[in-house]
Amino acid sequence: MRIAVGSLMQETNTFVPFRTTVDTFNAYYLRRDAELLTGFGSARVEIPGFLSVLAEAGATPVPLLAGHGGSNGPVMRETFDVLVSEMVHRLAARRPVDGVLLALHGAMVVEDEPDAEAEILERVRNVLPPGTPIGVSLDLHGHITPRMLQPDVFFVGYREYPHIDMFETGERTARLLLDVLAGRRRPVMALAKRPMLVSPVNARTAEAPLSAIVAEARRLEADGAVLHASLFPVQPWIDVPDLGFAALACADNDVAAAQAAADRLADMAWAARAQFDPDLVPLQEAIRIGLASEGTTVVGDGGDAPSGGAAGDNAGVLRALLAAGADRAGRLSYLTLCDAMAAKQAASAGVGATVTLHVGHRQTRDGEPVEITGVVRALTDGVYTMHDAGAQGSEAHLGLTAVLAIGDIRLALRSLPGMEWDTGLFTSVGLVLPHAALVFVKSPAHFRVAFGPHAARVLTADTAGATCGNMRRLVFRNVTRPLYPLDDA
Repeated sequence: MRIAVGSLMQETNTFVPFRTTVDTFNAYYLRRDAELLTGFGSARVEIPGFLSVLAEAGATPVPLLAGHGGSNGPVMRETFDVLVSEMVHRLAARRPVDGVLLALHGAMVVEDEPDAEAEILERVRNVLPPGTPIGVSLDLHGHITPRMLQPDVFFVGYREYPHIDMFETGERTARLLLDVLAGRRRPVMALAKRPMLVSPVNARTAEAPLSAIVAEARRLEADGAVLHASLFPVQPWIDVPDLGFAALACADNDVAAAQAAADRLADMAWAARAQFDPDLVPLQEAIRIGLASEGTTVVGDGGDAPSGGAAGDNAGVLRALLAAGADRAGRLSYLTLCDAMAAKQAASAGVGATVTLHVGHRQTRDGEPVEITGVVRALTDGVYTMHDAGAQGSEAHLGLTAVLAIGDIRLALRSLPGMEWDTGLFTSVGLVLPHAALVFVKSPAHFRVAFGPHAARVLTADTAGATCGNMRRLVFRNVTRPLYPLDDA
């Protein structure tokens, strides 16, 4: 068997002022040909999951294009066309293929198209003979639309948030594709949506209220009602029509069974909608607790999370730490800030130098840079391998990074806004977690997997920004109303 393999992943945030370009994808990765087959190394993500199943079955992978644009602003139309056209051209040139495996996110928005994944699938299908099966893995935060449900296409979503099963989702998708090709399964899809936004702060799959819905999805699978049941609490920071909680069910040639399962799961989410309201702590209170309590307090700065599309350059937490006297507390506080210009200035001064810099808000408009004076303690290239659960084995690229000591505050100034999922964010620049009273991580929830074991307590601060966890603080203009919790239910 010849199975085409490709990926085009990007999670859009429409509340940021910047756009996603080809350079953005290059900064993460664009892999072609043999590099698609070997370039992921030991990373526990979807394409290696695809490839492991194909290898076990003796199938031949036909590499297309693998691209990742991270979580960022809307994708420019020219960029989207360049990358999708390349993927489709490669597919057309390498026919015949028996099937296609695609790793997509599900919440990509192009400047002129709010449903990017549906367009990708349409363009891929246009160069394939009717009946060619396409298996698609999706992020649990995908924005799922009826247009995505196309002939010969089935979807399998992540089961876990924080995302610790990306590789396994790739495996599940590939196994079902092989079952289709062997004539053992005929997957059909059904979608159910409810008009509600779920803050990622309170949407962890192993904890209430989502855990009960997850358990029901697994029961439906175990009982044989469906092949796969996937939940999509959605990326809430995209201002597009029909935004909401989605349930996708995949059944074996039984649309009615798939629809019944999807409706059952979506109804459970709607009934629990008020329970999804996040438990957020005022920023000043989080700082007070951390400095006054024994052990290490880890605090999620969810409002400026690069994993949700924010720039990572909001200096609100730094400003609050200075106002609270954390630089004179006698105990250490750690945080990061994305500011390539300031990192370069610190590097030019050199380790041991005392520098005065204006940091933050290079891209984020709501706020002013903060003036700091500190000692340059360390300089790195910002490259490290993630080891904590999630994307372990993947290489992180944060660009030139400088650690400044501002009294008792340790500020890691990086050049690129990478995901703050892994403790290597700090340990790779010499910051030892148990030595700190306060550790701020720009993440709404995923940080808990890696940082939780090192914390005496974990809090999530009610911070502002493009990824704020309080949905009521965002101004939506394009969503379909009413939409909970923006409107009364």
